[in-house]
Amino acid sequence: MSQSYQRELKVALEIAREAGAAILDLYEGPLDIQQKDYDDDLEPVTQADRLANELIVERLRSEFPDDGILAEESIDTSHRLGKQRVWMIDPLDGTTGFINGNGDFAVQIGLTESGQAVLGVVYLPLTGVLYRAVRGGGTWIERPETEPERARVSDHKDVSTMRLAASRSHRSPRMDQVVRALGVIQEVRRGSVGIKVGLIVEQQCDLYVHLSPRTKQWDTCAPEIILHEAGGSLTDLFGRPLPYNLVTVQNRNGIVATNGVAHARVVEALAPLLDQFGRVPV
Repeated sequence: MSQSYQRELKVALEIAREAGAAILDLYEGPLDIQQKDYDDDLEPVTQADRLANELIVERLRSEFPDDGILAEESIDTSHRLGKQRVWMIDPLDGTTGFINGNGDFAVQIGLTESGQAVLGVVYLPLTGVLYRAVRGGGTWIERPETEPERARVSDHKDVSTMRLAASRSHRSPRMDQVVRALGVIQEVRRGSVGIKVGLIVEQQCDLYVHLSPRTKQWDTCAPEIILHEAGGSLTDLFGRPLPYNLVTVQNRNGIVATNGVAHARVVEALAPLLDQFGRVPV
């Protein structure tokens, strides 16, 4: 493992499991479900989101007091903008999956340095599966009762034979067009960005496209470094890297994640469609 970020990783692993246990305690309900309004986007939030958020943020503050923090359920301030290192926290990615009881939810803890993702932990409390990576250290999958295993993405080059990690929720007509244009036949439908990237890391899928400008930096930070260290790529829809710790927390240009070898081809195939949709880089 890369010598750097060892302490950060150790702490992040501990907190992710702790937060996961706290979330599972509330899984059977009853849930206090509220709607929060984020940039005119209504999203559900539960007491589990808030509890996990508080637990993670408090622990990171005590362990790394000089770092900035951007967490989904915390009030964001400009304080983090002057920081070199900023933690990006999604305490419960896939709240809808949690509410619906389908198991599609994850704790995501990422660390950025100088605007780049350098550490990521994605933990699935229900199955106990955990993905982790630090820059230069490869991607590792931990499962209950087994030794950590090194993860590598697939080497599928032909886009039409690729398996698409798709969202469980209702699909837009535009996404249907994208799927047709790529010629993808096989799909695996799951919730949470981290879980879909996990499918690519485990070679169960090869590709994931998210057209909406509504994912946030805490959705993509941990998954990005996990995918990158396994040999894959995650960029915006135009093939450009995602910069972190900006004033705007939304990934306005959407995201595309692949096994890496087909990334340029997928971005190229998306270009005429984005043009047709009137999408230009923001």
